[in-house]
Amino acid sequence: MIKTDLGWNSFFEKAFESYQNEGYQAGRVSLEHKHMYRVLTESGEQLAEISGKMRHLALRREDYPAVGDWVVLSVREEEQRATIHAVLPRQSKFSRKVAGQVTDEQIVATNVNTVFLVTALNQDFNIRRIERYLVLAWESGASPVIVLSKADLCENPEALAAEVEAVAVGVPIHIISAAEQRGLEQLGGYVTSGQTVALLGSSGVGKSTLANHLFGKEILDVGDIRFGDDKGKHTTTHRELIVLPGGGILIDTPGMRELQLWDASDGLSTSFQDVEDIAQRCFFQDCKHENEPKCAVRMALEEGALTADRFQSYLKLQKELAYIARKEDKGLQAAEKAKWKKIHQAQKKQHNRI
Repeated sequence: MIKTDLGWNSFFEKAFESYQNEGYQAGRVSLEHKHMYRVLTESGEQLAEISGKMRHLALRREDYPAVGDWVVLSVREEEQRATIHAVLPRQSKFSRKVAGQVTDEQIVATNVNTVFLVTALNQDFNIRRIERYLVLAWESGASPVIVLSKADLCENPEALAAEVEAVAVGVPIHIISAAEQRGLEQLGGYVTSGQTVALLGSSGVGKSTLANHLFGKEILDVGDIRFGDDKGKHTTTHRELIVLPGGGILIDTPGMRELQLWDASDGLSTSFQDVEDIAQRCFFQDCKHENEPKCAVRMALEEGALTADRFQSYLKLQKELAYIARKEDKGLQAAEKAKWKKIHQAQKKQHNRI
């Protein structure tokens, strides 16, 4: 397979220059197992593990490969095995905080051109969740596209699309229905040769059905939704990069019932540009939008130019990011300290041998 079919471009070519004369190959991670990776290369699919040196130097999750990454490999052709020595710089990275109390990053997909944020037009429809997805999508560096699926289950899909448009100004919005074959042809224009599209959304919104349509046949299992609340089952259990027969690359991801932010201050500003534009008109630069005089935000709320739900959502996400930043800073300090401790221990052992 030609590398350009996998998304290779001049950005990665330049990053790989220093490795070209050392016998290495470049490959793209298609699947992540426990401590092992499936990697697509020009010579075929390889099962790869990371080198000991790379593992030793890794400080954070982002130092390890993820689905969508281009990696530097030494390939053992006869075994169809390989060793990963480095991850090439990423053009984009969609991350979230891992579920639960642990403050750590989970990389969902990398080197994505377009993110399909898939939301079903049923009882599980949630504007606030869409805002969260948009914050992380803008932060990732990819272009978000909102896909409103299962339009056949909604009496007035255009009305809900208008609600989404109010919080996603300028973002393309597509209403689709697999059951009625509605709107699906519009999405093919994003999945062209060398372009990578990631499917993101909750369980049961129809990501696998959409992936099957884009591929041209059923390659992924499709699950039912629960009766009563329209929440879905996890039919996709892992992230996987799929090369489409007609060109383009698709990354399918498991449904996300919990979407906590991760390092997304720029994404917050882009997603809530309307709120921040209003806040800049406040008389005091450090206005808390509470009891200060000449507060443009409070005035906009009173006049209806800004809804209370939208503003509260902004404040909630802002506080969440501030909390994550504090925890992340402490975590990095601890990781750096542990790294240097390991280095000093290794140096001491070497000195004792001498």
